[in-house]
Parts: sequence; C-alpha cells; structure tokens
Amino acid sequence: MTRVLHVITGLEHGGAERQLALLLPHLPVTCEVVSLTRAGTVGAEIAATGVPVHELGMGGNRDLSALPRLVRLIRRGRYDVVHTHLYRACVYGRIAARLAGRPAPRIIATEHSLGDGHLEGRRTTRGVRALYLATERLGSLTVAVSPTVARRLQAWGVAPGRVAVVPNAVDAPAFAFDPARRAATRAALGIAPDEPVVGAVGRLVPTKRFDLLIEALARPALDAARLLVVGDGPQRGELARLAAARGVADRVVLAGGTSDVAGALAAMDVFAAPSVQETFGLGVLEALAAGLPALYTTCPALDDLPPGEAPGARRLPPAADAPGDADAWSARLAHLLASDARSRRAAVPPAVARQRGRGAGGPARPAVRGRTGRTRRRRPDAVHPGSHNDLKWGMPCRNVMPFSRPAAGRSSGAPGAAPPRCCAGTRSPSCSAWSA
Repeated sequence: MTRVLHVITGLEHGGAERQLALLLPHLPVTCEVVSLTRAGTVGAEIAATGVPVHELGMGGNRDLSALPRLVRLIRRGRYDVVHTHLYRACVYGRIAARLAGRPAPRIIATEHSLGDGHLEGRRTTRGVRALYLATERLGSLTVAVSPTVARRLQAWGVAPGRVAVVPNAVDAPAFAFDPARRAATRAALGIAPDEPVVGAVGRLVPTKRFDLLIEALARPALDAARLLVVGDGPQRGELARLAAARGVADRVVLAGGTSDVAGALAAMDVFAAPSVQETFGLGVLEALAAGLPALYTTCPALDDLPPGEAPGARRLPPAADAPGDADAWSARLAHLLASDARSRRAAVPPAVARQRGRGAGGPARPAVRGRTGRTRRRRPDAVHPGSHNDLKWGMPCRNVMPFSRPAAGRSSGAPGAAPPRCCAGTRSPSCSAWSA
C-alpha cells in the first residue's frame, strides 16, 4: 500500500486544514499527517479517525530546528509520497523530503492560499517569492485549487506543465439546512430565533474585510440585524474594538473557530464575503450548499465558471471610497434580508452540484481525484465545482496515482502505468496529472 505523509503548517481551524480533514477518510492509501506547529483542534479530529498525527512544535518561520526533525520523520516513515499544504510546509517539506535520502519520495504540493500580492493573509515580498520558487523546483507537481491560483503560479514563474488544477471539495449534504441545528446554534450564541442574521466565515485577517461588515452593520438599513462572524485570527481584538466604537458591539457575535461550520451556516440568513483576496472562496460555496443567498467581492470558484452557475450569489465589487463600500454592503444586505430568502432555503446550485466542468485552460479533470492525484471513491454528492464528475457514468473512474510518467507494459493499478480505461471506456490522459 502506498504511504503518504501530508505536511501542513498547522491544524487549527482554516480552509486548507478542513480540506485535508475532509480528504483523508476517502483516500485509498495509507496516510499520516504532520503539523509543523501544533496538532490543534483539526489535528485532534483527524487523529480520532485513526490517522496518525505528528506535531513538530515549530516556533516560527525561522525555527530551523524543525527541519532535521522533519527529515528524521520522513526517513523513518519511508513514505512513497510527501504532500505539502500551505507556504511554510511547502518550503520545509520539500527540502526535508529531498534530504531524507533514498529512495526519495515523490513531492506533491497543494497551493491553497496564493493571493494577488498576498500569501496566507500577508504581503508577498521578493524573498518570499524567491524561496517559494527555489523549493518548488524540488517537487514533482503543484496542485492549484482553482484556475485563478494556477495563473498566479505561472505569473510567478512556475512552469505550466508543473501545475494541475484540482478544485476544493464541497460535501454538499453535510451543509443541508436543518431547522433543529439552526435553533440549537442560535440558542448557544445568544441569538433570538427571529433575529435577522448576516453571517461570515473565515480567518480574522485584514484581507477578509470583516471590518467592512461591522461598518455596514452600523448603517440605519441594518439597525435590526445581527452580525455573526465565525473564525479566529490576529484581527479579533481590532474587530471587537471597532464594533464598540461604532456602537454595535451588542449586535456583533465573534464566535471564534468551530468544527460545526454547517451549524453556523444554518444559524445565518444571508452570507457575506467581502474578502478582497481569495484563492477559491470555499466559504461562499459552502454557504450556497446550505441554501443561503451570498454576497461576495472575490470568489474564484464562481468567477472561473460560466455565468448563471450560482443564481443565489451576487458579486459586489469594491467601491471607490470606504464609506461608499459600507453603504453599498448595508443596502444590498438589507435587501437580501427583506426578501423571501429568509423564509426558505434555495436548492444546491449548479456551481456546487455541477456534473461536468473545465480545468485551467485544458481538459477537465476528474472530480474524485484526491490531493495526491489518486482517484478515490466518494459519495456522488461530494462534489468539486468546475470539475468532471465521473459518477455520471455509473462507476468511479479507476485512475492511478500520477507519481511517475506512463511506462508501457505495466499494470493499470501501479504508479507509472499507462493511462487506464476510465469513465467512458476510453484511454484519456486528461484523467490523471501525468505531468508529475
């Protein structure tokens, strides 16, 4: 059985961390996870499923003592694949995997957080970019979570042939609206059953623009609404002070991180995502899966799709001035709260439940191919926006792990095999990232 080590910067609540936890139970390979920092809440959840979780206790970006510890872990585990997630883990993980010796594991990276001039909420400098590119050459393949991210990687100088697009997964049934869950979540958060609630989910960093939602809440159009912000981060104190300064502290709920995002979405009436830096926009897709109307500024998962795929989502571009931004958000959110959207939940839109899609300027890739590139079995309703759902053919595509180039005469179940007969019964190299 193929052995895979997933290396991630940390395992507290976050989009990349949640994606890893969602992926692991479905992979037909033996997996372990190592957090460079702490195992955290998500790490505990992963460990509870039986997947071994290691933590290195890294103190900061420049804690080089973590590198030999990671090398020893990789060498001891004799992994076939090292799969890295997030910037720090990509840098340290690629180097450690190369230093671990022979046989060297294949090195795959998933780029979750490369924004336009920002990386994981911080501005990208020349040094950050140079270090990323230097270590990228040590790997076999980089997986981009959207065509937008793929274009950004290529603009940085990563060769197009070394990038594959595999969109994030959305397990739509997990977010299905549940009235009992809504009532329980609201009661736990101190929100009355009939209060109109504008909600947001994400890490509390400046690029998410949660300050804009507080400013909008202070406008007369939203004077009866509550704002529920789910997530944690370094801007928490600043947001609390802003709410107090605007006189809306009693109507702002900073709920912190949670494992029950579906419950939080059930408690909301409208979803707001004013973020100006996104690589995918997972929160918007999950809100749509929960049947919520969504107002957003940036969401590559939708922007990369044809028009009409998400009728419940509306884009609100930034205004030329800050007060205008707050006024526009207040007016649009008030309109959504006054509509019949509060009294009913919309069906899952095509953007979430689409059957076929497109990749980044190339052939569609299978919806069920996991982060390591290998196909996994999964429920038909755990979907990837913008990707090819092979279950329309009534059977899972039996692609193989693309960790080496095709070699003639090898069985289709082994790494390096020729492209197998897949969904439609045709040999289609587009069904696997053979560029690794």
